[in-house]
Amino acid sequence: MSATVDPATAPGAAAMLGRGASAVARALLPVLVVVGVIVVLWYAAAMMMNRAWTLDQIERRGLEMTATEIVVDTLIQERPVLPAPHQVVGELWATTMGEPILRERRGEYRPNPRSLFFHAWQTLAPTMLGFAIGTLAGILLAVGIVHNRAMDLSVMPWAIASQTIPILAIAPMIIVVLNSIGLEGLIPKSLISAYLSFFPVVVGMVKGLRSPGAMDLDLLRTYSASGTETFWKLRLPASVPFLFASLKVGIAAALVGTIVAELPTGARFGLGARLLTGSYYGQTIQIWSALFMAAICAAALVGILGLIERLVLKRMGFAR
Repeated sequence: MSATVDPATAPGAAAMLGRGASAVARALLPVLVVVGVIVVLWYAAAMMMNRAWTLDQIERRGLEMTATEIVVDTLIQERPVLPAPHQVVGELWATTMGEPILRERRGEYRPNPRSLFFHAWQTLAPTMLGFAIGTLAGILLAVGIVHNRAMDLSVMPWAIASQTIPILAIAPMIIVVLNSIGLEGLIPKSLISAYLSFFPVVVGMVKGLRSPGAMDLDLLRTYSASGTETFWKLRLPASVPFLFASLKVGIAAALVGTIVAELPTGARFGLGARLLTGSYYGQTIQIWSALFMAAICAAALVGILGLIERLVLKRMGFAR
């Protein structure tokens, strides 16, 4: 027997696939246009900023170069003022896919400090720990602020004032104090990361816990609900969308805090250490590749939180 295709359903399936492809194209087109404009402007800026060094070398060595050769030279310099996009991408590829995360040394497999994945993990570990600490502290403070007027009048202003202190000023002090009591490595960086990440969580959770309207609160009072029951059945569920919005800001701030914490310590490993090394030796391409890896890590963390948010909100029945 030969299989038959229903002509009524086949065009419908093709139309659905066509509409899906069209929707994807419409969603990607603005992004691709913006990326294209940024790349063009980046190349133009690289040519302008690196041109001075090329012209200086031409004058010193008495060379003769055409305009095309000058443009090409501005985009292939070993230590440019502003690396071209292809140089940054090439460095990223060479230090990620081109380097193993582990390498054999004296019969043992040890982390490879030339791998950017290894440095990214050295930064992500304290970031995740600091983010967890900051989130927990932020939620607890928000609950206390909402349910206790004394905390609202005292803690909230101090939480706001704490964010006016430059993290570059406070990070070395925290590290020195903690090192004096024997805490080194992961913990100091995590605490600085938590310092930056807890404030968005506090603000978001306070807003979320106070989001239920007067009618909702009055309804629970008519049912003789206690303060604890009101918290678990109304305030906490209502605060979940606000919490996830704050967590996305907090996780990015936590990553920044970890990188900043690595700078004054002279760390050997981590994205902050890559930035320091590149700065010491004038390796601008290395600096930009580390910055892009930090941006990729932040985007991945925010994306994971976004996925968790969709799953949680769908499970709770929020319309998305």
